[in-house]
Amino acid sequence: MRPYLSGIGMPPRYILILGVAYLFVFDAVPTQASTPPSFRRTRTATADSTKTNNPARKVEHITVRDGSHVPIPSRPAGQTIYSANRSTFGNQIDQSVADMVATIPGVTFSQGNGPRDINVSVRGSGDRQAWGLKNLQVLEDGFPMTQPDGTARSDLIDPHAYESIDVFEGPASTIYGNYAINGAIGFHTRRGADIHGLELGSDFGSFGMFNNYVTLGLGNRAYDLMIFGSDVRGKGFIANSDYATSTENMRLRVNLTQTDRLVLKFVNNVTDTSLPLRLSLNQFRTNPYQQGCANITSAANGCASVDLLVNGRYGTKQLVSPQQAGLGRFDRRTLVGFRWEHDFSPDMTWRTQFTYDQRHIEQPTGPYSYVGPYDSYTVNSDVTHHARLGDTALTSFGALNFDYLDFTSLIYNITPQGGATRGALSAYNPGHQWNAGARFQEDWQFAPRWHAVVGLGGTYSDLGATETLYSYTASTTQSRYIIANRYYFNLAPEGALIYTPSDALKLHTRVGTAYATPTTSNLFITPQGTYGNNTQLKSETSIGIDWGAEWHPTANIRMQATGFYEFYKNELVNQSAGVNTVGAYTFNAPASQHRGIILGIDWKPLPRSLPGGRITLNYSYDNQVYTQYTEVLSNSTASLGFSRTGNRIPGVIPNFLNARFLYDQPDGPLEGLGGYAEVSWRDAYWLDNANRLKAPSYTLLNLDFHYNPPPRFGWAHRLHWYFEIQNVTNLHYVAGTANITDVLLTNGQEAGAAALAGRTGSIYAGSPRAYSGGVRIRF
Repeated sequence: MRPYLSGIGMPPRYILILGVAYLFVFDAVPTQASTPPSFRRTRTATADSTKTNNPARKVEHITVRDGSHVPIPSRPAGQTIYSANRSTFGNQIDQSVADMVATIPGVTFSQGNGPRDINVSVRGSGDRQAWGLKNLQVLEDGFPMTQPDGTARSDLIDPHAYESIDVFEGPASTIYGNYAINGAIGFHTRRGADIHGLELGSDFGSFGMFNNYVTLGLGNRAYDLMIFGSDVRGKGFIANSDYATSTENMRLRVNLTQTDRLVLKFVNNVTDTSLPLRLSLNQFRTNPYQQGCANITSAANGCASVDLLVNGRYGTKQLVSPQQAGLGRFDRRTLVGFRWEHDFSPDMTWRTQFTYDQRHIEQPTGPYSYVGPYDSYTVNSDVTHHARLGDTALTSFGALNFDYLDFTSLIYNITPQGGATRGALSAYNPGHQWNAGARFQEDWQFAPRWHAVVGLGGTYSDLGATETLYSYTASTTQSRYIIANRYYFNLAPEGALIYTPSDALKLHTRVGTAYATPTTSNLFITPQGTYGNNTQLKSETSIGIDWGAEWHPTANIRMQATGFYEFYKNELVNQSAGVNTVGAYTFNAPASQHRGIILGIDWKPLPRSLPGGRITLNYSYDNQVYTQYTEVLSNSTASLGFSRTGNRIPGVIPNFLNARFLYDQPDGPLEGLGGYAEVSWRDAYWLDNANRLKAPSYTLLNLDFHYNPPPRFGWAHRLHWYFEIQNVTNLHYVAGTANITDVLLTNGQEAGAAALAGRTGSIYAGSPRAYSGGVRIRF
């Protein structure tokens, strides 16, 4: 871990940010938040300026009436959309993206490789993966956060910087292209005009957690600026999980003319974290937090270990603990983007943007250290046009995109000398991936309460990489080459029908399609978890049907429900062969089906007698099964095929429920005091293709208390306080898993649950009872 230089534990760059922020705020002429004149036109969307954090300031309520400034990718017509805004996550500690998505129906999350590497799943999209945001396209303020190989990570997301999040659920490649197999997520940072000044905050809690952050926001009719910086550190609740993560985020919008706008975006994140090993189920049950495991020779029961080459090249291996090996991650992610928006007319807007995104990794996460830069470049251009066909309205959208990823991956053996000392080079893997696509969508309001939507998108993908594998003896060095040149072309048509019989009810049905190509990293790992040829992989494709309804019969209740049925071809599924392997093996399941129900409720049950009381609930049922798949397992003497048809796809949580019981005092002496009790239940789920071993279910209870002093308290109303208790009952639970590989015994039978429970490389434990609090002050 790198040392911090200031006496208060904050990196020097944040001291500089604070100084510059104060100069900006206190030298600036106060301006009233407002919306540029070019936004005041003719369609339906609403800008809720009541979300300001300065209740004493008079707020101008503005209706945005120009649909041309709400681009189709921001709110795609016909798509099933669930959202959350700052009111649901702004009154709590907000340690990771998990705090932002906890209340969104159809979304689950699990622990990845690091404190903020949260694996967010939409309809199970990432449940079959061990890290990152997979099978999704991720955007922030309209800029792509998913690289051309489908990689997006949540390390760089500090929820304090965000205003809202939209989740577009179901097949979405028509609008979002490659890897939008389960949908897309749009993050929106806070508006500078809403912040209107400077905010300083600190969060603190159990296991040495401390987060200092600063937010500067300014805006008027000509521009809107938001600058955010945070530094979070902690010791972690699992041995060898201490961390330090810093994040900087900036968005600037400038109105160049009445018809031209420029948006600049900058994100930088440095993640420096030690990393424990994933456990077997037996290890989790014995020693979930890996206590007493620092020295493997005197380790307690249930400790994880890694087997390293003593000389880093060949021969004898030595078992060591993660601490002795120095396992961890040091990753940097830097994104710079700009977008030009031009109005050809009040009904037609053209947007063109460019994004440069560099991901540089150094990851000694097991027997190997993965090092290398991943540089990507993305160009997007789209047009949105509103027209009239007689008495009906037609919105047309067309877009072109091109993205390119260039990477060089170096993989080194790790030696047992400590500090993740590198040994010899094990593999050298340079390559590229690019995607070129086009898409259009037509949204026709052919009757006052009816919309029909049709669209088509397509992407051509080029994957090219070589892998050189090195093996060593005392006298020789041998190399072996594997070449992968794969080309894919995929199309994604869609159609939707939307009916709004009344202002309180909206019904929709949709047929959507999507695709995801393999990535170059998938092409070089065999079923045994060793380097080799896996270049036969095909694109996965899906077609899905959604039926949904949004109903709010009164101002005190809002319900949203969706049923879905999706048919997959060549679904890409990952599984781990254990700790002492090079990575997860990816295979195509020829046919599978996903079906489920998603329900969200927001209800004020006693609006008169208990006006501050509210209940929110989200429930997901997700049934994913193989409908055609034969898996081949091998031992030292034989290889046999086993049908998985009818089996559940491992890693997918079949039932998930989150319920919050909230109360915020609206008036009187205790005005501004509030909190909630949260119950989160996850069903047990399978960890292997044979459906022999399950991760156990659990129910968590969390409590939150917060206080926003009212304006009548003078300067004190600028303070915001909060306190939380997570996992009140101190339950041991499974927070994240990787799917495990089934085993063929010497007698030709598959291993049972007892043997599979000893398979390592799967489980991360969740946090024991934790206390945290924080304060934020506005200037």
